[in-house]
Amino acid sequence: MKHITLLVTHGCNLSSVEVPRQGFLEVNYWLKKQGKEPAFQVQLAAAEKEVVLANGMYTVRPDVLIQDIHHTDLVLIPGFAGNQIVQPLEANQVYIPWIIRQHQHGAEIASLCTGAFLLAATGLLNGKSCSTHWRARLELKQIFPEVDCLTESILTDTHGIYTSGGAFSSSNLILYLIEKYVNRAAAIHCAKMFQIDMDRTSQSAFMIFEGQKDHTDALVRQAQEYIEKHYAHRITVEYLCRMLAISRRNFERRFKRATFNTVAEYIQRVRIEAAKKALEEGTQTVNEVMYDVGYQDDKAFREVFKKITGLSPLQYRNKYGRKMIATIHN
Repeated sequence: MKHITLLVTHGCNLSSVEVPRQGFLEVNYWLKKQGKEPAFQVQLAAAEKEVVLANGMYTVRPDVLIQDIHHTDLVLIPGFAGNQIVQPLEANQVYIPWIIRQHQHGAEIASLCTGAFLLAATGLLNGKSCSTHWRARLELKQIFPEVDCLTESILTDTHGIYTSGGAFSSSNLILYLIEKYVNRAAAIHCAKMFQIDMDRTSQSAFMIFEGQKDHTDALVRQAQEYIEKHYAHRITVEYLCRMLAISRRNFERRFKRATFNTVAEYIQRVRIEAAKKALEEGTQTVNEVMYDVGYQDDKAFREVFKKITGLSPLQYRNKYGRKMIATIHN
């Protein structure tokens, strides 16, 4: 039987605790119906006897205090609620040495969503691949540059250290662990019970490009604003350098440092984000959208679109387009 420790950290998202708890317990119930022994012992654990969440809306009383756990097979770190990262990271420092100690004693470690920040703070992710919510990608890179953040991935598994994408896509990591610890049939059962789309590998289609403007380089911000206003026109690095009176080498270095994108990548992402919004409206053909966002080459547009979103323009429109939603409602 696998011992599963679900941490209840300060500022955690309660669903990041309850969803995996329900998933592991459902496996036990499924096995019991077959006359088999349960696969998991599931415990909520915290550093305190009560953890107040959501500004006092919930109070969680864990099954056990972390200092009383002598052995566990899996430690699961929940995501943080809301958009705050630094404050809950500071509030949960007590868990860092404990997580390291458990890993040294043979426990596997998994993080859900922005729980990757607490996992990264242990140093266990240094030099390893990691996933988190796409919106937290840049902040994770800034705070933990030694971590290889792959936010397009739904999950990562590096020698028993697991991370997952954001929000409800964390459920795919739970299914992955259930299949690994029990079998495929158990994972399929839970996928059907909780209506989770199994075997998703990318969260690229869900990502919203908002640009990276949380920096102090006014010249780079000026270039970003120009690109975002004139993306439908031909924009070259040379033109931007002339406009801003800066050498190309210096401009490209400053732009990459401030935005984590090359100039060409930033232009592509702005254009594709505009294309996504147009396809969601569902009133234009793919070619009309392509021309409106500044592409003339059909093959190039489709290749860049799929590279960024993981879907072709037509697949994206069929998935998110207004006409598709209207069809469902009818």
